[in-house]
Amino acid sequence: MARAAVIGGGLMGHGIAQVLALGGLDVVVHDPAPETLASVPGRIAANLDALGIDATVEVGLEADLEAAAAGADWVFEAAPEDLALKQELFARLDAAAPPDAVLATNTSVMRVGDIAARAARRGRIVGTHWWNPPFLVPLVEVVQGPDTEPAAVDRAMTLLHALGKTPVHVRRDVAGFVGNRLQHALWREAFDLVDQGVCDAETVDTVVKAGFGRRLAVLGPMENADLVGLDLTLAIHEYVLPELRPPSAPSPGLRARVGRGELGTKTGTGFLAWSEEEAARVRERVFAHLAGATDDTGVTP
Repeated sequence: MARAAVIGGGLMGHGIAQVLALGGLDVVVHDPAPETLASVPGRIAANLDALGIDATVEVGLEADLEAAAAGADWVFEAAPEDLALKQELFARLDAAAPPDAVLATNTSVMRVGDIAARAARRGRIVGTHWWNPPFLVPLVEVVQGPDTEPAAVDRAMTLLHALGKTPVHVRRDVAGFVGNRLQHALWREAFDLVDQGVCDAETVDTVVKAGFGRRLAVLGPMENADLVGLDLTLAIHEYVLPELRPPSAPSPGLRARVGRGELGTKTGTGFLAWSEEEAARVRERVFAHLAGATDDTGVTP
């Protein structure tokens, strides 16, 4: 049985430990705070009860970091977002864990290369950004640092698939990765609209929840642009992007595709490749999702 050490038993750590243990791994959790460490089994049990899962999940508890890492095939770090702390942890974990163990950081925004800077064997250090709560949100961003060996990425992707997660390979080690760059670009514009007096905070949330947010679970932005048509998308961007703060211009890739006549579903290719059948399936999927959506967003009709 593969052994995993989870470093940090807080909000994310206990949930990651739950997923790993349910997936059949032998899991030990470390946390420097005795009260946090002691709370891990009870918090996992409460999650399972809330989910209606009739199972007992056993995880080991270890107050000593080096003892937790010793003998581990996998180490998942879920410590606070403090770069100096993470650098210290990975230097210690690199020294304590077996040479063939994969060391993974759950940072949500920090570069993997920065976190691994003080470790000797940086090739086995990879980012695995789980989303909260990790036992409910399927996505895990697997981030390849500048020194991460492809084998470490492959092993992480394989494990996460086996655990029932949806891993994606982030090939460049950029701050915020993919999900948080998208999310915080939206937040930046939301805050600016309120700052400028365009609307109040409640209106921002209503527009997202009662508008385009209802589609996001089944229609990504690249699919949406292709369905709308990249020529129309470019025209919209030419008008609105210069008005944002800071102002910007349309994507060079978008402009190049339009120049080549790659306009999305109506030409068979855009950012994605399309058949008529696939375009119809996506439209049907969106229609079914919206038609079946319940008004549980807290928005008054």
